[in-house]
Amino acid sequence: MAPAPGRFADLGPRVLSAAALAGPGFAALWFGGPVFMALVALVVGVMVWELSGLALPHGTEGWMAAALGGVAAVAVALSRLVPPEYVLPLALLPAVAAILLARGGRRLFAPLAALLVLAGFGLLHLREDLGFVWVLWLVLVVMATDVLGYFAGNLLGGPRLWPRVSPKKTWAGTLAGWTGAAAVGAGFVLATGAGAALVTLSVAASMAAQIGDISESAVKRRAGVKDASHLIPGHGGLFDRFDGLFAATVFFLVAERVVAFPPPGGG
Repeated sequence: MAPAPGRFADLGPRVLSAAALAGPGFAALWFGGPVFMALVALVVGVMVWELSGLALPHGTEGWMAAALGGVAAVAVALSRLVPPEYVLPLALLPAVAAILLARGGRRLFAPLAALLVLAGFGLLHLREDLGFVWVLWLVLVVMATDVLGYFAGNLLGGPRLWPRVSPKKTWAGTLAGWTGAAAVGAGFVLATGAGAALVTLSVAASMAAQIGDISESAVKRRAGVKDASHLIPGHGGLFDRFDGLFAATVFFLVAERVVAFPPPGGG
């Protein structure tokens, strides 16, 4: 069956935004150290600013959201300069502000604010303690999940995953995303000598990325907006672009505590 007209109407902006973000992102990932720390802190700060702008009462969302985004960025930057335990109050401040200031159901935004900062900690840990290769693995898993999910969902259509929250997401796209993640995991098994368990970990990280994407859709629906912000012309904000990666990073932080990573060869 041929795709419906306009089904790929947003492909152009997706490609352009991905190209604009990929260059600086991969360069910072390659250099690591202060360059990567600065980029991650900036992205976390912007995402918390976007989230706070959706959650805070009208009239305070401007200056207060900017202040909370700044606090989050400073917390992420400091986490690799001083012992992280001294930074945790700063890391949780945006979440506390959301609990105190947001109205009604928007208080649900508070744990997301905390998780965004935690994900920033996780990306820095992954790059500095495990190296470039394993951040690249996580990034490529999320990219494969998004790209294959997008094309399979649009080309194959079929039953929707959760139409009330995210009407465009289909089961076909979801399963294609898992398949793409498994392929990335298999490629890294061959390239690094890691154990075959990396394939299943890749699929689990893909699932986490999809949960992050759906959660972000639910947040925007709660706030009554289409995009988290308008930083990327025609295609939303950083929260719209990095939700899956940050969710997968939080998953990795938990998984790393219960499984050997990278999985030993022969596993």
